[in-house]
Amino acid sequence: MLKHRGFPGRMTGTDFQFVIRRANHKEGVSKLIKRERFKDRKNVDRAADTAFMAALWNHFGEEPFERGNLDAGRLSWLFGREVVPAEDPFDPCSYEALLKIDVKRAQASFPEVFAADAPPPMADWDDGEDD
Repeated sequence: MLKHRGFPGRMTGTDFQFVIRRANHKEGVSKLIKRERFKDRKNVDRAADTAFMAALWNHFGEEPFERGNLDAGRLSWLFGREVVPAEDPFDPCSYEALLKIDVKRAQASFPEVFAADAPPPMADWDDGEDD
């Protein structure tokens, strides 16, 4: 499993995890699914989606990227809309699966991430690495 060095481990001040520390050999790879985002979601959940999209955009941009140690639960909130498969056939149960940001949909869903005056990525994010 590829570990994305420098990618934030979680959203500061919350338990919203962005990466996993190790592969799950016991139960297998968690499947990526398209989770519905209902209008009544909590503001902190929406903020986590925005922070995760900002991290993806700042780390990968428009280039395809390997799923690696990115958290399946967090990815599933964006999967099938702003984050789409970059290969065909696509295996939703593989750490090696290639993904990419659908820039047009991501800009529509998260305009604050792509704004010209968007703040730089949060410098105090937990990078998920042990010291």
